[in-house]
Amino acid sequence: MIVKQRTRSSLAAAGSMALVALGATFAAVALPSRPVHALIVYDPTNYSQNLLTAARTLQQVNNQIKSLQNEAQSLLNQGKNLTTIGFPELQALTQTLQQIDVLMGQAQGIQFQVSTLNQQFRQLYPTSNGSLSLSSQVSAARARLDTEMTAYQHTMTVQAQVVENIQSDASALSAMVERSQNAEGALQASQATNQLLALTAKQQFQIQQLLAAQYRADTLERANRAQATSAAQAATAKFLGTGTAYTPN
Repeated sequence: MIVKQRTRSSLAAAGSMALVALGATFAAVALPSRPVHALIVYDPTNYSQNLLTAARTLQQVNNQIKSLQNEAQSLLNQGKNLTTIGFPELQALTQTLQQIDVLMGQAQGIQFQVSTLNQQFRQLYPTSNGSLSLSSQVSAARARLDTEMTAYQHTMTVQAQVVENIQSDASALSAMVERSQNAEGALQASQATNQLLALTAKQQFQIQQLLAAQYRADTLERANRAQATSAAQAATAKFLGTGTAYTPN
């Protein structure tokens, strides 16, 4: 009985040792001697989605950059549209007009003044030539001739000044056209156009003043002719008298 128990104990101990040895062997086989690295799993769907998201983000960034560039260019254009240009020829144009005004004010005999024109005209061209003495008639005729000659001289002086102004206007026109062609914005283009219009208006003023001087000289010439005709008729009437022939008694 005692032997059986010992046998059973020996068999149990042997079985336990066998299990321990089997477990150690399994552990040695299952667990490698080197550390195991994690495996990388490739997901093509996730990769494609991430790539598409990155492309869309880059496109948005490019759009924002283009938008900022367009806004910057717009601001630059607005700045150009507000840029002004100088008009250095304005003073020269004004001075030339003032020179002609001074010449127009030098008219003698009958001046370009409405308030004194009628009085000056009656003095040079009186309506009662027959009542004047011969010396007075000669003096009045001489004054009218001097006035007529002075008017023609005055007209030629104005013409000479206009010709000189045209020469200076040619250089001013060239400078204005160059500024107009090089205008960067709307404001500069508009100002250049206004400058050209100012030059045109100045030349029109010159033409009007020249015509006024010319018409004045022509008017005085016709008035002198009319006055000479009237004086001749008065002299003839005075020479003829009543027209009754002398009848001796």
